[in-house]
Amino acid sequence: MKPAAALLLLLLAAAPTQAATIEEAQTAIDSGDYATALAAAGELAKAGDPRAMTLLGLMYRRGQGVAANLDTAMDWLGRAAEQKQPRAELALGLIYLDPQAGRVDYAKGESWLRRAAEAGLADAQFNMGLLSAGAFGNPPQLPLAAQWFRKAADQGHTGAIYNLGVLYLEGKGVEKNAVEAATLIGKAAQAGNVDAMMDYGVLVFRGDGVQQSDKVGAQWLLVSAKRGNIIAQNRVARLYAFGKGVPQDGIEAMKWNILATNAGRGDSELDSMLSKLSEHQKAEARARAAAFKAVTGE
Repeated sequence: MKPAAALLLLLLAAAPTQAATIEEAQTAIDSGDYATALAAAGELAKAGDPRAMTLLGLMYRRGQGVAANLDTAMDWLGRAAEQKQPRAELALGLIYLDPQAGRVDYAKGESWLRRAAEAGLADAQFNMGLLSAGAFGNPPQLPLAAQWFRKAADQGHTGAIYNLGVLYLEGKGVEKNAVEAATLIGKAAQAGNVDAMMDYGVLVFRGDGVQQSDKVGAQWLLVSAKRGNIIAQNRVARLYAFGKGVPQDGIEAMKWNILATNAGRGDSELDSMLSKLSEHQKAEARARAAAFKAVTGE
């Protein structure tokens, strides 16, 4: 071997392996390659990268690629939060507010959550809205909840858009405004929020803040029902039973009634009405219900 060639081989062999980046670690998580993500995030976190500390803490919290360990998760999230990482602040705050986690400390939870929200993180602003609405067992402050939901909604957070719409619909924390409510709930429905789809369908049926249409209202309720909303399933059953916004169809009515009932939304009036179907029709309805699979995704 020529000396120059031998030297080149030695240099190549001695060249250090390029360390993974935080972007590569996140991509690995997104693709479900948790082993790769865990190794990459662990290396970067130990080297002092606060973003990797956040990622590693979340992986231990969720049990992704490693056994879930709340103590380890809080350790890494705490280190990242101290370095003002909003995602870590949010995660840490939610742990302190979650009764199932067994670490409830309302003051700490609210403090970390607020820090993340004030840093502009939409998910944190949304959760501050929930917190202000009394979702964590605290006294509600609905005007404050509306303010936080508005901040998150302005960033396109679908849940915040929907919740803000509900506040306008009910006149809680804000002045009641049917048009604003319908606009917001409709926007959330268009973005894929299943509860918003159901509520918007009802608003369209009533013509409450939006142009009235039985047909369009039924379409929204059906979309929500197909995604597994049990209240929408009950209402769609009634639509088919009475031929409201859709053609009257006893078999479809019974199918949706079965689905809603099995999910805990029984309807004795519908049960009585649909008991008059023929045995063949009932068998077909049961078969359709058994074959039903909720649409996933938004």
